[in-house]
Amino acid sequence: MGTVFLRINAESCPWSCSCLNSTATVSCLDSQDTDVPGDLPSWVNTLILRGNNVSTLRECAFSPNGTDLEIVTLLLSHNNIQTIEPYAFLGLPRLQMLDLSHNRLVTISEMSFYGLEELRYLHLNDTLTDFGAGQLSRALSTESLRNLHRLELSGNRLTTVPLARLDVLNLHALVLTNNSIEVIEKDNITSFSEFRKLLVFLAQNPFRCTCDIETFYHWLKNSSQCADSHHLLCSQPDAKRGILVERLRHEDVDCRSAELEAVSYVFLGIVLALIGVVFLMVLYLNRGGIKRWLNNIHEACRDQMEVYHYRYEQDSDPRLANVAV
Repeated sequence: MGTVFLRINAESCPWSCSCLNSTATVSCLDSQDTDVPGDLPSWVNTLILRGNNVSTLRECAFSPNGTDLEIVTLLLSHNNIQTIEPYAFLGLPRLQMLDLSHNRLVTISEMSFYGLEELRYLHLNDTLTDFGAGQLSRALSTESLRNLHRLELSGNRLTTVPLARLDVLNLHALVLTNNSIEVIEKDNITSFSEFRKLLVFLAQNPFRCTCDIETFYHWLKNSSQCADSHHLLCSQPDAKRGILVERLRHEDVDCRSAELEAVSYVFLGIVLALIGVVFLMVLYLNRGGIKRWLNNIHEACRDQMEVYHYRYEQDSDPRLANVAV
């Protein structure tokens, strides 16, 4: 009976794939297939679909006949996937690990992950376009992902945290390394703080270490939720480039001090302007006296010059010199 069982399983293996019964694994690698194999065996536990040209994951892509599969691990990296249609993973109720890394996701339906109540790990590294990143937040807000423990979004050039809600998830780890995040917004910090068990990974982001980072800075100093806090470096401004964010001085990120300094400069400018106006008004009101003062100085200088001129003429006349002798 065991031999017959193996033979039947072998016959049910998709023609472009290889099947390993001992681990219940089906591997479909480096083919030009544009669709997910439609004749997957019911016994498959791990499906590896890599290096193909599956640009679109259509509705019920893995169970077109409506039969639920026992797939627990689904690896879909490097397939040029650009679109995930609604209910694409319907029929995979036991799926716990989904890897969509290294694709080029442009369109992500709000119902893309519907039906994945058992999903624990979702990897979306190096796979989001700018447009796809904008749609991800809604797709992750579905109640279907309430058991998601780890979300990886590394290497996607993200500038913000693409999670509108954390309360619908059960995240233990959020990986946001190697993106383009300059500052973690206050709303995100508040959400992180509400879920104490959550660990956030943020290394290799170009943080802007101005007073805008104040809330994030205090969160790093007072919380242990950032698992790689010792590796977060300032990228801007140039004077702080390469400095650890958590080693900044309090005054470097104190927005109130910056605001007071700005107000001080403004106040100083106003005072100097008022002094200038008063000075001009004094000059204007005393213009008559100033004019007489200038005339007096002019006449005194003229009289002095006449005296010097007279003495010069006497010294230069030789006859006057002989009489003196």
